[in-house]
Amino acid sequence: MTSLEAFFSRETATLDADPGLRASLDELIEGLEAGELRAARRLGDGTWEAVAWVKAGILAGFRASAVVPVPGWPGGARDKELFFPRELGAGSGVRLVPGGSAVRRGAFLSRGVVVMPPAYVNVGAWVGEGTMIDSHALVGSCAQVGARVHLSAGAQIGGVLEPAGSRPVIVEDGAFVGALCALVEGVVVREGAVLAPGTIVSRATPVLDLVRGGSHRGEVPAGAVVVPGSRPASGPHAAGLSLYAPVIVKYRDASTDAATVLEEALRG
Repeated sequence: MTSLEAFFSRETATLDADPGLRASLDELIEGLEAGELRAARRLGDGTWEAVAWVKAGILAGFRASAVVPVPGWPGGARDKELFFPRELGAGSGVRLVPGGSAVRRGAFLSRGVVVMPPAYVNVGAWVGEGTMIDSHALVGSCAQVGARVHLSAGAQIGGVLEPAGSRPVIVEDGAFVGALCALVEGVVVREGAVLAPGTIVSRATPVLDLVRGGSHRGEVPAGAVVVPGSRPASGPHAAGLSLYAPVIVKYRDASTDAATVLEEALRG
């Protein structure tokens, strides 16, 4: 256990009263922005878990911060002083296109990431190399987005900041998230999965598998091509009614382009 982990693993009251809190928060935020610290980690068996002490530190930063004006922000803005928008220098290798986007302090963007306006990346988020964050997309607090992911226009990658032990939303390498998709409640989208526009997946949403049979909850399998669908409702008053359910209609292989396989699935 590092000294920083030990510091933020303590009870809230003891932590907040510590005179070294501000210096520890600065170290935590710098570590997050450098990609050296993360709010979630992938275990050897492929499962993901929250790094609770990192999330507890972010929450401590909110408690310790005053709400003050953001200098020079067009139209004026007020926010927690520790979590103002980041300044991304030329050395970051990130292309932040002008037009109203913001990357909050405590978020990490790898080299080659492109952020189209207006988009928002919240505190604690981690975004891998070469990922595209398109217009009106949200990467929520502590969300973990892998390399070469495409987040299409209006995609919502929900934030899970508290409780500290709850897993945030995970999107693994090479996934394609279509326009106006929503991923919430700590759902995991595995490597290379493709989500058609408008697909919504929560931890409780059954994802019906028309290829292999059965269903998945809280996770979209690797390489799955998912489109919005429905399933019959049950109950004494459910006649003729359906419930929303995303549907896996095929699986892509390593040589299949995400956009091509999605177009084929939608046409089919």
